[in-house]
Amino acid sequence: MEKFTKLNLSENLMRVIKELGFTEPSEIQEKSIPLVLAGKDVLGESATGSGKTLAFGVAIIENLKHGNGVQSLILTPTRELAEQDSTSLKRFSRYNKLNITEVYGGVSIIPQIDRIKHADVIVGTPGRILDHLQRGTLNLSKVSILVLDEADRMLEMGFIDDVDKIISQVPKKRQTLLFSATISSDIDHLSKKYMVHPVKVSAVSYVDPSKLQQVFYDVPPFLKFSLLVHLLKNEKSHLAMIFTNTRNTADMIEKNLKRYRIDAMAIHGGHAQNKRSSILKSFQDNALQILVCTDVAARGLDIKNVSHVYNYDIPKTSTEYIHRIGRTARAGNEGMAVNIVSAKDYDNFNRVIEDKSLKIKQLELPEMEKLDVNMFAGRTGGGRFSGGRGNSNFRNRGRDNDRSPREGGSRRNYGGRSFSGGSQGGRSYGNRESRGGSDNRSSYGQRSYGSDTRRSYGNRSQSSGDGRKSYGSRGRDNSRGNDSRGFGGRNRR
Repeated sequence: MEKFTKLNLSENLMRVIKELGFTEPSEIQEKSIPLVLAGKDVLGESATGSGKTLAFGVAIIENLKHGNGVQSLILTPTRELAEQDSTSLKRFSRYNKLNITEVYGGVSIIPQIDRIKHADVIVGTPGRILDHLQRGTLNLSKVSILVLDEADRMLEMGFIDDVDKIISQVPKKRQTLLFSATISSDIDHLSKKYMVHPVKVSAVSYVDPSKLQQVFYDVPPFLKFSLLVHLLKNEKSHLAMIFTNTRNTADMIEKNLKRYRIDAMAIHGGHAQNKRSSILKSFQDNALQILVCTDVAARGLDIKNVSHVYNYDIPKTSTEYIHRIGRTARAGNEGMAVNIVSAKDYDNFNRVIEDKSLKIKQLELPEMEKLDVNMFAGRTGGGRFSGGRGNSNFRNRGRDNDRSPREGGSRRNYGGRSFSGGSQGGRSYGNRESRGGSDNRSSYGQRSYGSDTRRSYGNRSQSSGDGRKSYGSRGRDNSRGNDSRGFGGRNRR
């Protein structure tokens, strides 16, 4: 507690910190709290789960008094983050008796109108905040502390116009605190527009890289779900998060996992708020072990004891990838980030691995059984064609049940880096030798997929004596050595 004592916090706040079991401040807290208490505008670069809520919360808890109207506004990109920030602030201010109210869409606006009348602090999303301003049910003329939490995500989600309109209703004489996972040129521009001589503090890494293992599997599209099931059943995990890029894919994975007796639930922006909150509570309470989610639904959530992060779909940027894997290997715990890469992911994966700080090792495909997948399970009106195209019999031979319209299209060259033949910067890419006999189909990741119906995946010859196909790590024909192809079958010079 010695470091907290040096921050000159009030007796009430120190009491709460002790009761919550905190022994020393996090990096972002130690760097920003003195500046915040001094009334400075602070631009904080900090990842989810780093303790930034207390970092900006001390200004609110130490300076505001109950009963003077709405004195602080905290803007967040998602409902879940609004709830999380609100819950944390209520805990930290339990002895200060501040009235903290969350305001977001997806629920009735009527109860919010009544709660706003008695609020000292509003935590909410831009859309619903703007709605209240336009209705005249929210007055921001007394706001002295403005917080923009996860500002980078608000920009990505297109909230900049709403944020502009909201801030125009806040007094210019105020303290502004902006926190973002990354400080891009857009965030820098935002800080210059809304802040006065901001002091920048940075505490980016909350994940312990020495305890985080990052791997990827280069897998044929029709084995993608089969590999996920195999890993979930064989990896020793505590809590696992599976990330997808779309709502439909999240729903498809949830429904198909349940078919194979794996308890999982999906959350995304298409669900009602009460359902999302209920699922998240089950996951946080360890009543649910596997959460399938989109980036929007999961952004900003601080969930402890996540041992595995699975990227079923690869994110478009290395920044988003870092956000995802930052859910695991926290607070001294070990973690694993697993990337399931098929042809439609190559463009995104090439962008991700342009970040030289990432060390992602390729693993051989394990021996596994190909599973039937209902690809329509996540779509409205779907579900009739259980097994879909490309299931384990041969009636639709050659069709991949995970194929997207872009798959097999052009491959872009990002940064001109070559990933063939071993590791680059500590990473291993495309260093598997291909088997011979390929025809005019492409060679991906240095593995050649021919049109022969008896392909070899993951180093094991396929057999169909019992009507089921098995894939694994035996019997590859190593007739081709390494070539100059990059990841995704494109030459990189």
